[in-house]
Amino acid sequence: MTAVRAEEAPKAVAAPVSGAKKSAWLPDLSFGIKEGYDDNVFLSGVPHGALPAFTVPPGSIAALENHSSWVTTVSPKIGFNFAPLFGSKNLETLSLAYSPDFAVYSDEPTESYNAHRFVSAVKGKVSQFSFNLDNAFTYINGSDTGPTYPGALYSAYGTAGVRERREQFQDRAKIVFRYDTAHWFFRPTATLLYYDLMTAHINTVGYQNYVDRYDVNGGLDLGYKITAPVALTLGYRYGHQYQEALSFSPYQSPSDYHRILFGFEGKPLKWLKVEFQMGPDFRTYPDDTASRIAPITDKTPVLYYGEATVSAEFTTKDTLSFKYKQYQWVSSTGRVPYFDSTYDLTYHRKLTDPLTVDLGARLGSMDYNTGNLPTCKRDDLQYTFSIGLGYSLSKHIAVNASYTADLGRNAQDNIAGPENREFTRNVVALGTVIKF
Repeated sequence: MTAVRAEEAPKAVAAPVSGAKKSAWLPDLSFGIKEGYDDNVFLSGVPHGALPAFTVPPGSIAALENHSSWVTTVSPKIGFNFAPLFGSKNLETLSLAYSPDFAVYSDEPTESYNAHRFVSAVKGKVSQFSFNLDNAFTYINGSDTGPTYPGALYSAYGTAGVRERREQFQDRAKIVFRYDTAHWFFRPTATLLYYDLMTAHINTVGYQNYVDRYDVNGGLDLGYKITAPVALTLGYRYGHQYQEALSFSPYQSPSDYHRILFGFEGKPLKWLKVEFQMGPDFRTYPDDTASRIAPITDKTPVLYYGEATVSAEFTTKDTLSFKYKQYQWVSSTGRVPYFDSTYDLTYHRKLTDPLTVDLGARLGSMDYNTGNLPTCKRDDLQYTFSIGLGYSLSKHIAVNASYTADLGRNAQDNIAGPENREFTRNVVALGTVIKF
């Protein structure tokens, strides 16, 4: 579990509507609606009066602080699991779900969007061999013009949040095969993270030129089972990160990488589940040419990669979860890469049978100092704190309320006007879900 923004907060869970029994291949059918208020839509810390004259390209909008809006989000969902139709014990899951969000920003119409999400999964096992395929594909139908941060004054987290409402395709896929013996397992795996950003590219100071990018890798894990529920792993990944080049800029930072990963996974205690992999990342950036420059001083750096999840179910009513990831990634606005770090902590408590509470905290860091462009020196932080309450009114209807505070802060020394990279945003929301 991760701490999330209020407009992305988990929808309330309701028990199925009583009446006709659903088919086993239709496990999920629901409808949700939520009304929220966002007091800083563009996650900006720049007031209008503090700026000289600036240019906003046609179709764009000046992303200044204190632009607020009511946000209405309608979220139907339908999910299928076709595995029961095959009657095979070897095929556990063959699922497809469609869960769109239709969001309307009543006071900032450029930010309205429709997000069409398709999630599929295939899972099965034959004797000692098992396999798992997960894919999450999203098409966001939103504005095809990026925002403009006048004077190029913004937090990287601010422009990233607004980016997620623009026209684009996203795809996240992971495929895992596994073969088990009594004390060892072998696990080939591959992952894909893909962004096709479909906004216009305009050469204007402060305008956000979002570029296509992807990260694809594959490799193998070797696991040794210390006990039945606990294993040590040694893994290898070979991958490539792609970043689209802008026609009016020579800077681009694609790279190849090799990773050696040391890991641990399993349940050392009945109530505690731990998984982590970490190790060196051997990176290679391309040599500069007359038309393309990778703005990296060290073209073959040795970096760090790490990810972990921890879940502790202290009681049947209390769950504490932690998630962490650090890695080198290419920026969505071109030029230099950055070191991306996220730390998420969530606590779920069942207060009574119908009432639950969720508390969340997140720390994120985007450190661009691996690049060598003076204009791109930045280290942006975001602190997020959230609380959510869920209440089941009946067996088929639930309501939830949430509050989220986003605090953007600057961690870069020796820059002019660091307050312009900082912002505060508050989001409140109230919603209901009917599950059939």
